[in-house]
Amino acid sequence: MIVVLVHIHVKLEAIDAFRAATIENVRNSLQEPGIAQFAFLQTADTPNKFLLIEAYRTAEAQAAHKDTKHYQVWRDTVISMMAEARSGVRYESVFPPAENW
Repeated sequence: MIVVLVHIHVKLEAIDAFRAATIENVRNSLQEPGIAQFAFLQTADTPNKFLLIEAYRTAEAQAAHKDTKHYQVWRDTVISMMAEARSGVRYESVFPPAENW
């Protein structure tokens, strides 16, 4: 199991458009067979900061996600909405075992 936490800081004026575009990406991403979980969170005290929690069953599933049309549309749509470049940190599951996700 590979989990990626993607931290995103968007421009204040882009919050609503970013949320809409990202919700669409998450809905489509959850349909991918290699994705165990895909969550979209917004910070409670700083509304223009977001977090994506992406859990992939394999490294191949993570790579395949970046080849999907919905990811590419999302990436190209939201790039101008960002206040700074998004950052991701990749983790490997320790516990529970991957099959329990």
